[in-house]
Amino acid sequence: MLKNESLIENTLKRINSIEDFSGVVHMEKDKETLILTQAGYANRAEKIANKRDTRFGIASGCKLFTAVAICQLVESGMLSFETKITECMDFDFPNFDYNVTVHHLLTHSAGIPDYFDEDIMDDFEELWINKPMYLLKELKDFLPMFQNKNMAFKPGERFHYNNAGFILLGLIVEQRTGVGFTDYIEKNIFRRCGMDASGYFSLDRLPDHTALGYIEEKDGTWRTNTYSIPIKGGADGGAYVTAPEMNKFWDGLFSYKLLDEPTTNMLLSPHIEVKSDVDYGYGIWINKKADDVFKYHVMGYDPGVSFHSAFYPNTKIKLTIPSNKSNGPFKIMKLLEDELLTKG
Repeated sequence: MLKNESLIENTLKRINSIEDFSGVVHMEKDKETLILTQAGYANRAEKIANKRDTRFGIASGCKLFTAVAICQLVESGMLSFETKITECMDFDFPNFDYNVTVHHLLTHSAGIPDYFDEDIMDDFEELWINKPMYLLKELKDFLPMFQNKNMAFKPGERFHYNNAGFILLGLIVEQRTGVGFTDYIEKNIFRRCGMDASGYFSLDRLPDHTALGYIEEKDGTWRTNTYSIPIKGGADGGAYVTAPEMNKFWDGLFSYKLLDEPTTNMLLSPHIEVKSDVDYGYGIWINKKADDVFKYHVMGYDPGVSFHSAFYPNTKIKLTIPSNKSNGPFKIMKLLEDELLTKG
């Protein structure tokens, strides 16, 4: 349960001291704001402060949007979770196992090669040395980076986080609906939830009230992430949201505005174990305590981007923390969970 207001106030005083935080913290329950605070600059050069309605990149935090879109197609009968990718895609994957299904892609268990394997590479910027980031404007532009590589393991064998799998899911959305992926998400997810400020924006055409991402250098200086991430986000990451609007998404998901109840339950089911007390559903992390779900959550990290957002089913609390730096939200979420949230 949520503890008293004086504890909230004392906790708030600690938030802004964490790693020179730059971003927004929004905690909400039943449409009542419990915490709303912001710090740092959306634009450092112009000293434009972050505000509650500032849009932030959320990197992989939007894989859940892709999963919801796929579930909508399943509901409409356009495919099933057991549909094989060879049955629903026109692209050639000469070395892929023909048994890879939509379910495998949604649960990071397909075993397909990734264009950025986080267990092998630790510098996302290295990808753009030979493949300029400004050329990656559509999902199909990512295919040459992985489509001819060999499988890493057999489908369903284990969990291994994979960005390329969600690129394929986005392409399935495009091929089955005839609509561009980002247009589909904006219309069928964002608009349904009242997320009118959220969207997929090109780095060279960012709208107003959008935070630039900042990378801290070892000498204490900084630079923007303009040349460090793909020019436009897509099915594996890169949407922009405000903190309050991400909490609107949680409202939409759990009030069945996006999917009917059985399909929502399918998305939220623990389909594969990641480690002790951590499972993965469809595009969503599931953390447990004493065999009970403590939180459903998403997270995202890119150079100059860090993001955590969660729904706590026992309290119905929604917590979203976007940042335009590479760190901060994880520690703040942990602090709030330890200080303010207990099971009850």
